[in-house]
Amino acid sequence: MKKKIFALGLAACVAASLAACGGSKPAETTAAATDTTAAGTEAEASTTAEGKTEAESTEGEKAAAGTGELQTVTAGKLTVATSPDFAPYEFYAIGEDGNPSLAGFDMALAQYIADDLGLELEVVTVDFDGVLSELQTKSVDLGMAGLSPDPKRESIMAFSDLYYMGGQSLVTVKDKADLYKSFEDINKPEVSVGAQIGSIQMDLATMNSPVADIVALPKVTDIIAELLAGKMDAAYIETDVAKSYQKNYPELEIIMEVPYDQEGSSIGVCKGNDALLAAVNGSIAKALEDGSMERFIAEANELASGEKYEGLLDESGQVQQ
Repeated sequence: MKKKIFALGLAACVAASLAACGGSKPAETTAAATDTTAAGTEAEASTTAEGKTEAESTEGEKAAAGTGELQTVTAGKLTVATSPDFAPYEFYAIGEDGNPSLAGFDMALAQYIADDLGLELEVVTVDFDGVLSELQTKSVDLGMAGLSPDPKRESIMAFSDLYYMGGQSLVTVKDKADLYKSFEDINKPEVSVGAQIGSIQMDLATMNSPVADIVALPKVTDIIAELLAGKMDAAYIETDVAKSYQKNYPELEIIMEVPYDQEGSSIGVCKGNDALLAAVNGSIAKALEDGSMERFIAEANELASGEKYEGLLDESGQVQQ
């Protein structure tokens, strides 16, 4: 199932967040480092009545008309595919009225990039493997779902510069924590190990626990449910995502960090669109330099600690029961 969500609800959700989180290691909770000299010095320009510089307005008009170098799937729009089951990257924050709003630091960054390029943001929500499919068929401009720049994906997408440094973890429940303390402990036929379909975590599972009974599920929420129900023994989950789930389910236990050569998150860009890739990298550099990315991360973690929903909405745009 695929849904399209426009930027209005996202902007309202981001504006509602207040406080920053703390206590995590910098490599896992801060924006990716950037060379501040690489972005260069922006040319001075007078401000228009809409609050944008003349240079920004001109670029936005070119993109919207499809006449400039920057081409998108739909003229005037930046179409982004995401899988909203990956807090604090992307998820639904439940408001006081009970309605879900798309949130997460990936989504805040998507809005930032769209604004920076003078485009309207349109978000397509799919399962994680659907994000890869949307990019492969060039149905969207960008894929933002905590993507790692895995070389095996380079045939279907281009990767932006890193915008966030994270990590990978092996997770179980507290009652089983003493049983599974190492890769050797879980690499047995009688041990069930979960990972998300099409993800880096699935690659890590097959690499580090090939003998185990590996269970592939479409959503991280499914994996968590199986762990909590005792139907799964352990799982490979992105570290900050695991920490986010821990806040709501204290019985979860992070056993250990999982080494991974491609740590960090980047944006998947439609293959062959070099102008868009360059523009996205420019926006990422700005977001890192002006402090916006760190703010997005703090706000997303705050929202993720409250009531949230992770998964696709039903046809009426409400939480699936």
